[in-house]
Amino acid sequence: MAPDRPAYTSPAPMATGPHPLSGPLSAPVLLRTPGGGGADPPTLLTAHGCWYPASDPRGEHVAFICDRAGVPQLWCGPAGGTEVHVLDGSPDPVIEVSWSPDGRWIAYTAAPGGGEHTRVLVVRPDGTGRKVLAGAGPGGSAHLGSWTRDGSALAVTVAQPSARGAEHRGSGHVPPDAAQAAAGRAAPEAGWAVRDGAARLLGTGAVPTASDKPTTGTEGLSSGGLAAYLMDPDGVNAPVLLFAEEGAASLRVCDVGAGGRLALVRRGPRGLREALVLDTLTGSTVWSEHVADGDPWIGRFSADARILWLRSDADREFAALLRVRLDDDGTAAEVTVAAEREGSGLELLSIPDHGRWAALAWNVQGAVELETVGLTGADTAQAPYRGVGPVHQRDLPHEVVTRIAPVGAGGLFAALSGSRRRPGIWSLTDGPAPTRTPWSARDEDAVPPGRPPVSPAPMRCRARDGLLLGGWYYRAPGNAAGRPAPCVLHLHGGPEEQERPVFNPLYHEILGRGLDVYAPDVRGSSGWGRSFVDADLGAGRFSAIDDVADCAAHAVELGYADPLRLGVMGRSYGGYLTMAALVWHPDLFRAGVAVCGMSDFDTFFSGTEPWIAQSAAAKYGHPDHDRDLLRALSPMSRIDQLRAPVLAVHGEHDTNVPPTESEQFIRAARERGVTAQQLTLRDEGHEFLRADNRRLYRRATADWLERHLGTQAAS
Repeated sequence: MAPDRPAYTSPAPMATGPHPLSGPLSAPVLLRTPGGGGADPPTLLTAHGCWYPASDPRGEHVAFICDRAGVPQLWCGPAGGTEVHVLDGSPDPVIEVSWSPDGRWIAYTAAPGGGEHTRVLVVRPDGTGRKVLAGAGPGGSAHLGSWTRDGSALAVTVAQPSARGAEHRGSGHVPPDAAQAAAGRAAPEAGWAVRDGAARLLGTGAVPTASDKPTTGTEGLSSGGLAAYLMDPDGVNAPVLLFAEEGAASLRVCDVGAGGRLALVRRGPRGLREALVLDTLTGSTVWSEHVADGDPWIGRFSADARILWLRSDADREFAALLRVRLDDDGTAAEVTVAAEREGSGLELLSIPDHGRWAALAWNVQGAVELETVGLTGADTAQAPYRGVGPVHQRDLPHEVVTRIAPVGAGGLFAALSGSRRRPGIWSLTDGPAPTRTPWSARDEDAVPPGRPPVSPAPMRCRARDGLLLGGWYYRAPGNAAGRPAPCVLHLHGGPEEQERPVFNPLYHEILGRGLDVYAPDVRGSSGWGRSFVDADLGAGRFSAIDDVADCAAHAVELGYADPLRLGVMGRSYGGYLTMAALVWHPDLFRAGVAVCGMSDFDTFFSGTEPWIAQSAAAKYGHPDHDRDLLRALSPMSRIDQLRAPVLAVHGEHDTNVPPTESEQFIRAARERGVTAQQLTLRDEGHEFLRADNRRLYRRATADWLERHLGTQAAS
């Protein structure tokens, strides 16, 4: 590791950004905390996952996220050894990791209490010196950005409060209704959100009822903002403001060029993301370009900051690698396509500091093909690559790459997932074949003995308007070929996410109950081109709801699914789509499980985070301008059509989609005599990250579906 040295003290950028917040800016305050090291926690999960690798400058050590102790934590160890150790043993789940270019610090993002409000910390590679750089205040939130090239400062994004001083309401639970209490019906106990125990299954007693819905106006879309700062992890220099924007939907500093003159920023709402090249001395944006959704790390400057390499789908269906030649002031002198593929998008781009080569991960109908290309060679005639050097295809033992960490002259650490293994980290540094790191779980430990993983088959379905949909079909072991079986459609979130052929413990829990799983990509999903992603905008979302019914009909027509035992479930946007499918096609499905889903766009926009509302408005519609459309698209507007039993699952600290969205849907279902229950998971947010809660969620879901779709239900 590099020795300690004085913090960088050259002239700091003075930018305030072209869109400063109208209210006072609160710079992050560095907070020293106890060292994160100590005794390693016991291994609770044999079939654990390891992901998000970050290498030290020499490639000798790797920091990564691992859930072997039951919660995603920060670990570190020798790249080729087995002696890895936890660096932060707190119960707060870790989200992202980044090693400083000088080797002195490891930065990471953690979620206190498992919620959506995150903070950025740094720790020494030996586990000492842990500090919170940003997000330490009550209700604060911060996100990880890039390091400066010398490692002296780290960019962070912080959420700023409303300019009018109004605090965000955050997630909550529907309070008791006064009329219900007056009628003598039992009201839920006060403070039930902080109950004892890991979770509580609602439905056997009183269900919370809604108070008057708050009015949603433009205030929810203009309050607060995001600001990016450069933070000195040594605490010598004060934070330096790089960029601020009121009402921002997203903001990420992806790179700071050598010398600190230029910064690459990703900003904007979903579907309208753009890359900004900032002159940090003047605070001006000198160049911008549309970039794809998906991975936020969109590009890097060359070592001399004269070339910008950018992952972008500007004016094209699929993301490609752009080569942007920059003038002295940072403006684009020339933009060319350096690498592209017909029908496949560039999903991940990773470039080491020296900038001599890049790792490119291409999404090929859900699977990934990985290659490295030289960035200093002359133009070649080898289509589809122009302006890059030799191309080296990397053989992979599993289907999907989720993260790439460059090492030295040409090595890589890659986080891989596949349909027959848990997430693990592989070394692509020595030799032609990837090598599994010894601290990643073995493939044979993916599932308990006697239950081999099920690999899915690709499935294409033609929607009623002719649009071709993708997806994967999992056949439960023991279900005879040619004989229709009970089947559950699983709908992913986003909707810009994509169904991938990776190991999903939830699917295997359901498959173990004798139920097939069909996981389609309805319109709005990524991986199939920009036109497909945009096909659900506005009134097109009605067609996305119909896609669910068309996929179910397709599985029935093929003889895979029993039409009398169809279920539907999904998480986040998939939870919304589950509720929508149940009320738009009430006679099609026999059961549903809606996880962290939106039931009413009005209440969703009132309760979600301001920056999430900004981004969601670009995707779903504006809560004022499109009020009638959003009301028509809300499952609560058709709740009288609900027939099928429904289970709702939600994390109690979810401020992305507040728990009230599930609660009001379940309450309304029960008031109409429909079987409905809710499972609220403690210490979880929009994602379920703790092993005990994930296990409870899987089993509760599989129990519900088996009860209503399985052999007993059919008899």
